[in-house]
Amino acid sequence: MNFEIIVQSIPLLLAGAGITIEISALSVGLGLLIGIVVGVCRVCLNKPLRYFAAFYVEIIRGTPLLVQIFVVYFALPMLTGSRVDPFIAAIAACSINSGAYVAEIFRGGIQSIDMGQMEAGRSLGLTWSQTMRFIILPQAFKRSIPPLGNEFIAMLKDSSLVSVIGFEELTRRGQLIIARTYASLEIWTAVAFIYLVMTFTISRFVAYLERRYRND
Repeated sequence: MNFEIIVQSIPLLLAGAGITIEISALSVGLGLLIGIVVGVCRVCLNKPLRYFAAFYVEIIRGTPLLVQIFVVYFALPMLTGSRVDPFIAAIAACSINSGAYVAEIFRGGIQSIDMGQMEAGRSLGLTWSQTMRFIILPQAFKRSIPPLGNEFIAMLKDSSLVSVIGFEELTRRGQLIIARTYASLEIWTAVAFIYLVMTFTISRFVAYLERRYRND
């Protein structure tokens, strides 16, 4: 193994890793907003909202992220007549995908809370939405921290799929370096190690948050 090539390629790979983290953070952040809304809709009393939320979750979870990226980047321009920027396409597809999984995480978190708390909130004069906002969701969020951490790690790895539309995150940077140096073993080993460091760091941070909120 030629370690000199790895050392020379590290700056470019680390720059790609930064882009990977940016995509993952933005996607899960937007997915968190989508997921909270859809997750609440999944358990709300309004049937049309429940059915729409269930339809969204089933469609997104039932199709590959790669196909969703192709739809956003290649199919939408055919309908709108305007080209989609690769960065926007990557964030949009990954956010929509993450939102469906986060919605199921929050649905499970909400349903794990004793329903007596909803009844107690309503008996105090709070509306359903107020009880959900001030009593149920804060507790559901704490219980959802571990699976949310897993979702971030999964998105961090799945973001490599945006390389198919030419977006230069970590995996794409590795491909470009290999095309120039033909050092497949060295570069893919370095890429895998960088992914491992990122996922391990995130998993330790999530474990810290879980311990902290468990003690609150």
